[in-house]
Amino acid sequence: MDVRFLKSLLAVIDKGSIADAARLENLTSSAVSQRIQALERELGVTLFSRIGNTAKPTESCMRLVPRARKIVQEIQALRTDLDPLGLTGELRIGAISTALTGLIPQLLKKLMTQAPDVKLSIVPGTSASLYERLMAEELDAVIVVNPPFDTPKMMKKITLYAEPLVFIKPKSLSLPIKQAIQAGPYIQYDPNSWGGRLAIEYLHDQHIAVEPLCDLDGLEAIAVLVSEDVGVSLIPYWKGLEKIANNIAINHVDIRKYQREVVLLYPVQTVNTSLINFLVNLLQSESG
Repeated sequence: MDVRFLKSLLAVIDKGSIADAARLENLTSSAVSQRIQALERELGVTLFSRIGNTAKPTESCMRLVPRARKIVQEIQALRTDLDPLGLTGELRIGAISTALTGLIPQLLKKLMTQAPDVKLSIVPGTSASLYERLMAEELDAVIVVNPPFDTPKMMKKITLYAEPLVFIKPKSLSLPIKQAIQAGPYIQYDPNSWGGRLAIEYLHDQHIAVEPLCDLDGLEAIAVLVSEDVGVSLIPYWKGLEKIANNIAINHVDIRKYQREVVLLYPVQTVNTSLINFLVNLLQSESG
């Protein structure tokens, strides 16, 4: 069995379609389809049901996924084993949007100079979705908001930095925070997200009642809307906020009380120990 076929299998599962998997692997759709068909012949099972442009894994396929991931990871780790420094191979990192614009650019610059043989795959997403993918072993590590629950002992958690809550408004608006929020429109950081509870806590403590214009989990989108004079909002401050929307005024609230922690999560047991440790050192030096 060709391990490349297993990689294509996992790519289709992760991307949800043969076409997207082909783009990820820089192959044609027909090449990926042929690999899947070869696996189906060898294993004697149907691996996907095709519905329109999507490919849904069958129950038999999903039973194979955990072992297939481990096989692919072990094969990829062979290159790392041959490197005396252990800085060769692939790392799949999930990151929330603020980390993508604030932390990841500097991380990539350091990787290019200090570990050029490391291939970094960066997957964007919400904290909750990235955490699920980490637990499913689809990612090697994630940079997310500190989960609002105790993480399993099999997961290592390292606090990278804190993002204080700030009130943002168009520069043309001169009202104080409470009056500006009440005057609205108020664009609400999604209260169902891991970080959105921070703004809800502040509003509750300040006895401010709001009727949100909308709920959003994308902080960049919120900042752009405020910059376009659509409304005001309470969001965590991250490095790079001003670059996204330069027509906003930023007011810090109680920095000590209202802040969300951004953490790195990764499995204690991993085939990529050397690469993970290197990543941890880079992130800590950058966030510190």
